[in-house]
Parts: sequence; C-alpha cells; structure tokens
Amino acid sequence: MASHRKPRTSVLASPGGRRTAAGLTTAALASVTLLSQSADAAPRAPKPSIEEVKQKVDGLYHQAEVATQKYNAVKERADEQRDTVDGLLDAAAKRAEKMNQSRRLLGTFASAQYRTGGMNPTAQLMLAKDPQQFVDRNHLMERLTGRQKQAVTDYQEQQAEAARQRAEATRSLERLQTSQASLKESKRSVQDKLAEARQLLSRLTAQEKARLAELERQKEAAAKRRAAEEARKQQERERQRQQDGDGSSGGRTGGGSTGGDSTGDSTTAKGEKALAFARAQIGKPYVWGATGPASYDCSGLTQAAWKAAGVDLPRTTWDQVKVGQRVATKDLQPGDLVFFYDDISHVGMYIGDGKMVHAPKPGANVREESIYYMPIYGSVRPG
Repeated sequence: MASHRKPRTSVLASPGGRRTAAGLTTAALASVTLLSQSADAAPRAPKPSIEEVKQKVDGLYHQAEVATQKYNAVKERADEQRDTVDGLLDAAAKRAEKMNQSRRLLGTFASAQYRTGGMNPTAQLMLAKDPQQFVDRNHLMERLTGRQKQAVTDYQEQQAEAARQRAEATRSLERLQTSQASLKESKRSVQDKLAEARQLLSRLTAQEKARLAELERQKEAAAKRRAAEEARKQQERERQRQQDGDGSSGGRTGGGSTGGDSTGDSTTAKGEKALAFARAQIGKPYVWGATGPASYDCSGLTQAAWKAAGVDLPRTTWDQVKVGQRVATKDLQPGDLVFFYDDISHVGMYIGDGKMVHAPKPGANVREESIYYMPIYGSVRPG
C-alpha cells in the first residue's frame, strides 16, 4: 500500500516569492551601502584655526588662574583652621593636666576622710593620747575641709572648661575637614584646566606651533608699543607739571607733591624695596599655589615682595586689591600692584614706563612685560 507523504512546505518557493526575496535582499544591501556612503559623506568638524586654538588655550590658562586664586583662598583658610585646631588641642591637653592635678588633690582628701571620717569626735577624743592631740587634729580637719571645698570647685571648673574646649575643637576640626575637601576640589579644577590646555597644544604640528609663537610675539609687541606710547605721554605730563610748578608763586615744583611728606617718602622706599625683590626673582618658574622661594604664582610673588619690604599682604588677588590706596594707571609708581581682568584673577608689580614684573602663567617664568598685555582692572599702592 502506497504511503501518502505530505508535500514539503517551501517558503517563497514560487517564482514570485523568489523575486520578492531577491528584491528584499537587494534593498537591504542598498540600504547598507547608502548608510555607509552617508556616514562617509557626513561632514567632519573643521579643524580649529591657530587663532582659535590660541584663544582657547589663553581662556583655559585664565580659568586655571581663577581656580588657583580659589585654591589659595581655601588653603589660607585651611591653614588658619589647622592652627586653630592645634591650639585648641594643646589647650585641651594642658586643661587635662590641670584636671588631673585637681583629681589627685581630691583623692588625697578622700583618703584622709576615709581614714578619719568613720570616727565621731568623742571616739577620736577617747583614742587620742592626750586632749591637745585631739584639738590639733580637729583643727587640721577643719582646714582640710575648706581646702577640699575649693578643690571640688576647681575640679568642676576645669571639667566644664575642658568640655567646652573639646566641643570647640570638634567644630573646628569639622570646618577644617570641609575646607580640605574644598581644597581638593579646587586643586582638581586647576589641574583639569591645565591638562586640557596641554592636550590642545600637544596636537599642533611644528608649523602650527611656530605660527602660535608668532601670534604671541605680535601680541607682546602691540602691548610694548602701547606701553611706550603711554610712557611718552606720562613724561609729557610730568614736564608740564614741572613747568606749571616753576611758574607758580612760591616757586614750588613737583606738580603738587609735598617733598617733606615723610609718609610718602616711606611708601616710595618700601615700593622700591618690594620691586627690587620681585625683579630678583626674574627667571624663576610660575607654579600655581607657590609662594617662593624657588617658584611663585602671581599673588605669591607680590606677597613675598612686599613682605621683604616689611608689609604683610593677604594671599589672594581678591584680597590684595583691597589693601592700600587706589591709584589711577597714569599715576602708577614703582612697586604699585596692577590687577587684571574683571574677575581680578591676576596681579603684577609696576616697574615704570608701562612695564611690570609678574609671574605670568604655567610654563612661563617670572619676567618683565607690558601692563597692557592684559586688560587692566585697577591698581593699588600698599604700605
């Protein structure tokens, strides 16, 4: 008996089905090809020009300098808090020693009371070798009782003060830990900005680096020309003041300056001394957060220079700008501090003729430069 086999089902077995499959395959391949062509044809981001790279790098250095000033401020605060904590811990240790002394004295009294406290006066009189011995012993106990009361009072005061100091030390330590966390964040911010700037520069070819250096020279040259022009104008103003002074009654000279002003003379002498120190640092590297003697950041240099002249300046540019007398750019004298950018993130020390000495930026050394290299915020005269 012949078996009946089911016909096998064939997917897309018909000619029409085969054409459909072939069409789908062709369409899929075409889609892949088109996608590949579209990806290849996608416009690539244009390579930034050297001018754009310079602008970007300069911006990163500026941001790093702002972050450096934040770091300096937090570090100064952390150092002060660390000193406070150390002082409180030392005071607490001394207080603990005083508590121990009070405790030992109380222990002495407690022992004495234990030895004699169990006997009433009548028994003590009966056991005494003679009445006079009893009188002497009783008088001593009265005196010890008065001292004991004072010892208890002293101990309680020492204990309360020790508790207060421990609480204050704990709070100061918590503030210090917060500052240290903020310090770590500020440090990371500086390092990130500098790393990004270095990465941008590392991608440049030798030709591009040469072009970048040329742009920097052009910027410096323009700043020098402006400094020279401003110096010429300043000299003209000075000559005019001298002429006006020579022709006035009384024969006074100097454009209104008082030659006998000892305060002014003292400030000038200090400014010159600070400037001499700053110029002696020329050639030393800029290192963010550094205050010398081997390296400096901008405010670290000005702080060290004026300290050499006997004037203590705060650590950051934001605080240094608040110290001393504000002066106009046209009235700058050697040693004056010139601040830059709207955020007051950089400072240099005026030399004269439109020039300053400053610690410029990472990768550069302390040097002389035109004050017009950067936008001026304002100037002050410490001392």
